Amino acid sequence: MPTKTLQIPTADGQADAFAAYPDHGERHPGVLMYADAFGIRPVLREMARELAGHGYYVLVPHFFYRHGPAPLIELPEHIGEEVRPALVAQLMPLIEAHTTERILRDADAYLRFLTTQPEVTAGPVAVTGYCIGGLLAMRTAAAHPDQVAAVAGFHGPVGADGPDGLRRLLSTLTAQVHLGHAETDMTPEALGELNQALDAAGVGHTSEIYPGTVHGFTMSDTDAFSPSALQHHWDRLLPLLDRTLAHS
Repeated sequence: MPTKTLQIPTADGQADAFAAYPDHGERHPGVLMYADAFGIRPVLREMARELAGHGYYVLVPHFFYRHGPAPLIELPEHIGEEVRPALVAQLMPLIEAHTTERILRDADAYLRFLTTQPEVTAGPVAVTGYCIGGLLAMRTAAAHPDQVAAVAGFHGPVGADGPDGLRRLLSTLTAQVHLGHAETDMTPEALGELNQALDAAGVGHTSEIYPGTVHGFTMSDTDAFSPSALQHHWDRLLPLLDRTLAHS
């Protein structure tokens, strides 16, 4: 499985990124994968390689690049609950500085880069994201309805901007959507409201709470990890991409 480290030119500098893609010398549909706030690290590279193995070119940008290349903070091999609060406290200023304006400016650059790679087929792409990356994925898809055919977010704060912000976000979205929520992130009532908003916007979607999960359930280097929920995530993500992206 070929992988490489890349530099994506953006309006504000260069974003370092990781890419994985099949080793067939052919072109493949592109997938933009947004990490969680802990960023590009072994578990994200592993997930990108796993997805690439199903026939996709997967690009994982370091979206906090304005503060320096990844890794910005020293991460232990396992992010346990005893260290998590201190790590999140270090990342919080970066998350707060990552405004909607920055997110959208970067999304333009990431998609332009992804779609011009020689290993990527012409045609629509997909965007997927984890935790804060789920929100970035949804905003990217909404800002590029002509390019993004599928979007998936896992344990992401999709309704972070409140009901009006959500309505605005969904008003331009044309991609097929899958949202996998942690039980600790989303009450059944909140899920009902989110799914009503998706219905009202006419967005084709699946949106569900993954049973018995806590925030971060896809990440095998954290205490939140659930092997069954990670598998459920693949069982939802792969058919979504298969339906919406043309394989050569």
